[in-house]
Amino acid sequence: MARIVLLIGTTKGAFVLKGDPARTAWTLNGPHCAGWPINHVIGDPDTGMLWAAGGSGWYGNGVWRSDDAGTTWELSRFAGGDREAWIEANPEEAAEYGVHPEPPGPLTGAVVQVWSLGRAGGTLYAGVMPANLYASADDGRTWALVEGLANHPTRETWAPGGAGLTLHTIVSDPGDPAKLWVGVSMAGVLASEDAGATWAQRVQRAGPGSAEIGRCVHNLVRAPGCDADLLYQQNHHGVFRSPDAGRRWDEITAGLPSDFGFPIAVHPRDPDTVWVIPLNGDSDGRYPPGAKAAVWRTRDGGQTWQDLRNGLPGENCFFTVLRQAMATDRASPAGVYFGTNTGSIFASTDEGDTWTEIARHLPTVLSVEVLAR
Repeated sequence: MARIVLLIGTTKGAFVLKGDPARTAWTLNGPHCAGWPINHVIGDPDTGMLWAAGGSGWYGNGVWRSDDAGTTWELSRFAGGDREAWIEANPEEAAEYGVHPEPPGPLTGAVVQVWSLGRAGGTLYAGVMPANLYASADDGRTWALVEGLANHPTRETWAPGGAGLTLHTIVSDPGDPAKLWVGVSMAGVLASEDAGATWAQRVQRAGPGSAEIGRCVHNLVRAPGCDADLLYQQNHHGVFRSPDAGRRWDEITAGLPSDFGFPIAVHPRDPDTVWVIPLNGDSDGRYPPGAKAAVWRTRDGGQTWQDLRNGLPGENCFFTVLRQAMATDRASPAGVYFGTNTGSIFASTDEGDTWTEIARHLPTVLSVEVLAR
């Protein structure tokens, strides 16, 4: 089978965690990207090219690119930070530290943070705060605003979530790169079928009256192993399933211990198998209910749920798993991986039945993605 590589974004840089073919031995390297806070890391398994998005008020923000599977990295800066002003005001001290000014970045004043990355065909996308989408046709070297989303007629009604007005999730259809979905807190799910030229909000709950579901979508995933436009989302107020590309949403929270959580992942071949990690609530600490860690799995599209605890902390567990910090591989049986804000990476090679901690003592984990080589 292919070798599994985990791409990990943390508050102190990007890390690469390489597994052997059996997924039993793991080797960690990093931190990369000059120790910047990295919100999301993705890669191209065919070329080994990697991209990492992030930054801070001090460093500024942008997208790092590696052409050699993570050995070296180059920054495409979006916006500058406070670092440049400090260097200008303290040139002698900056020189002592070997710190030199950088160009401020073409989007200074327009972009506060880069939150998410995604690919569709030959285009690389970056989701930012305040919520906008940028596209690159040259593997992340240069970027252009996706005007159709920036000028959406409902934009004035979008409200910031707890982390601000962020475009935090980008989903594409590998069979049709013109189809895109994004998750925005708090505008919900928006979809495009023309490569971003026009967008439609898709926030309607199924049933009488077709009421809107909460617009604070936490994570959005497309089921890869099916032909239909089957989507799932973990929302601020539950878990939902859409059979029609988001035009209507059916709630599938029943059977879970909480309606609050961040990550959601779908099986690579079975669209009815889904994993979530419920947390105890928005204002109750955001840790596993009862302080007992569990991943919950459905095998029937959300009709029933099973808690999976073997190998996870069974008591005094207060970690949080953030929205981009869960992923699956394409092996058989499928592997499932998640990272915690306490710096651990957990892995299951039997679709969640058992779990092993494969890395620990990392910085706060912000994202986990799988690159099969």
